[in-house]
Amino acid sequence: MWVKIQPSLKIGTFLFLFLFTSEEACAESVIKSVQLFIHPRNEVERGTNVSLKCQAEVSHGPGSHPKYKYKFYKDFHALNTDQTSSTDHLYSIPDARMAHSGKYKCAVVIEEQTMESSAKDLTVKGLQTPVLTVDKLKLREGDYVTAVCTVEGEMGDLTFVISDGVEELYIQEHTKSHRVEKKLALTKGTVNILCYYSINFRSKIKRSNDSNVISLDIQELEINPNIKVNPSTNVIEGDLITFSCSVDTTYQRNSDIKISLIHGYTTLSLNMTQTDYKVSAKANDSGEYECISRLGGVSKSSAVNITVNELFSMPDLRFNPAEVFEGKPFTISCQINSFASERIQMDDIRYSIFHDKIPVTNSSRYRGTAGKVSNGKYICVAEAKGIIKKSRRELFEAKVLVSKPEISVDGPVIMNESFWIHCHSDYGSLPIIYTLKRNNITLNSINVSDLHEKARFLAMISTPSDISSYMCEAENNGSSKMSERLHVTVIVPVGKPLLTVIPVPGNIEEGSDVTLICNIPKGSPPISFSFYGGSGTEIYRTTVQSNSSSYDLSAVKRQHSGNYYCEANNQANALKSDTVTVEVSLAKWKMALIAVFCMLLVALLVLFIVKHFKAKRGKREMAAKLSIKPASPKSDDSLTHDTHYSDHTVVVNNKESVWSERPPDVSDQDSLGSTNEGDVEYTEVVHPQPVDPTRIPLKKGSGTVYSELQTAQGAIEHVNHVSDLNSLTSYDLISILSILLPDL
Repeated sequence: MWVKIQPSLKIGTFLFLFLFTSEEACAESVIKSVQLFIHPRNEVERGTNVSLKCQAEVSHGPGSHPKYKYKFYKDFHALNTDQTSSTDHLYSIPDARMAHSGKYKCAVVIEEQTMESSAKDLTVKGLQTPVLTVDKLKLREGDYVTAVCTVEGEMGDLTFVISDGVEELYIQEHTKSHRVEKKLALTKGTVNILCYYSINFRSKIKRSNDSNVISLDIQELEINPNIKVNPSTNVIEGDLITFSCSVDTTYQRNSDIKISLIHGYTTLSLNMTQTDYKVSAKANDSGEYECISRLGGVSKSSAVNITVNELFSMPDLRFNPAEVFEGKPFTISCQINSFASERIQMDDIRYSIFHDKIPVTNSSRYRGTAGKVSNGKYICVAEAKGIIKKSRRELFEAKVLVSKPEISVDGPVIMNESFWIHCHSDYGSLPIIYTLKRNNITLNSINVSDLHEKARFLAMISTPSDISSYMCEAENNGSSKMSERLHVTVIVPVGKPLLTVIPVPGNIEEGSDVTLICNIPKGSPPISFSFYGGSGTEIYRTTVQSNSSSYDLSAVKRQHSGNYYCEANNQANALKSDTVTVEVSLAKWKMALIAVFCMLLVALLVLFIVKHFKAKRGKREMAAKLSIKPASPKSDDSLTHDTHYSDHTVVVNNKESVWSERPPDVSDQDSLGSTNEGDVEYTEVVHPQPVDPTRIPLKKGSGTVYSELQTAQGAIEHVNHVSDLNSLTSYDLISILSILLPDL
């Protein structure tokens, strides 16, 4: 059964098979090596046919036929590309030239695979000899000849040179052409010309052999001019000189000749073939005169030297005196040093003097008075035989007397320190000499050559009054002026400050006002005073125009105690005072209160001592009169102290004492109660009793001990006893004072 396939399917199937086969072939082809061969050899002579063979070694699958693409390179630049199925390929260089020399290599490309050969050098030796041709061999001076230099088949970057064997007539550089053509204008006589070329080979210049030599016969043009001068080449100013130039054109085929007369760089005449050139000789007309003839591109010249002697010398303008001050007379004279006596006499010369182009006299002398009107430029003119000569233009300026100088200072003037004194005059002719004087004694001098410059002098003073002793003198050429005396403010450095405290430091109490006064013995105002407190910090600062300042401390306290000092400073310096120690004591009422309290304590102490002494003395007297009777102890738990009564015997604080008692007076009766007995003298004997630990005497508050007395009637009375004040310590006293005087 036949199946009909659509044309589109056929084409797709064909493309698929083709691509599959190509990819399979490419995958089966491998470039193993590529080599370049140069035939016949790597170094050949010019004109040799050279071939480059690129050979590839490729492995591929059976039945595949890969396409090879060959590329050739010279000096790493591509030459050509060919595609073939052969495993080698040739690149030909017929009739090789030196320009073909270089590094060659090739490359083989199969689909995505590329491999290059190693580079090889090709050297072509020898340059071709050029051929020179001209369009004519005989020509006339000034004619052009066309020269052609040819090197057939030469390649590369060439440089052509056409030469006459001595010098290069024409150079054509860096051309790719093998032929160069140039029109040349040659000089007279026989000229031999040739050409050659060069090529840049591997950074070296290779030069060819010289071409054939061609001899050219150049006929000279007889157009040399003749120059004549009348009356002679040596003349005097004012003489008439005639120049004539001519050319013999008898044997010339072309009579179109132009002749010019030139003096230095000045062309005097362009057409000397028809007329002569005439001029009245002057001193600056001396020199070379040249006649130049031209025909086509050829020119010839002839020259002659002319000497023109002065009829009279250039006038000389002089001022007498050379420097003149304003208001002084001066003279201007005009004269010549020499003249040609064979032509003129001295009386033949006429003079004129001009001031700023305005004539002031028609003689050789001018007198005037120096001043602003006479200042300006002067010139002298001398004339004879039509020759006029001018002197150099001279500037005359009257000297200006120096003005009264001004004396000043630079910056503040501080006593005993160096300062600069300036001296300057507003006007005056330079140079000006400035001199500094002190009490008419010269100290120093300075020469000033600039009107805006001030003279500077270094000075120093030890007292303020010394400043007025300085003066400055300005002088120029004998004229001098003296300045006023120097009057400026002198700054006196401050002296050492003295700090005064009022009241004096030993009499300062709490709550009082203290004044700190800082005073200096000397110093120029304004003066800044600074006060510093006990901790060294600034507490007050002020600036005044006097030599002292004060600061008040109101209602001082104990914390204001400390070291105080002050500092004074002005523009010159700053100094500190000595330190003053301030102690703030207690107020008087506090001290009085403490004194009263202390006196009260002393009085109490004395009273106690007196009573204690009397009590002991009375007890000793009673003990001497009475005998001691023992008593049986009696215990009473209700009492604070153990007491045994025998008649009037009392035991107090477990101590035994003997004392006598006088009849109580009214005060005693008030404290102890009434009695039925009259003047009865009691004797008490106190016996020691055993101490009961549970019945220790009680001490209360202020040290009062309470005991019980039993009278004969058995009544019990309480008696207050003052304890021994010796038991009070210093700490107790301080505590009492702190309670009474809490502000201490």
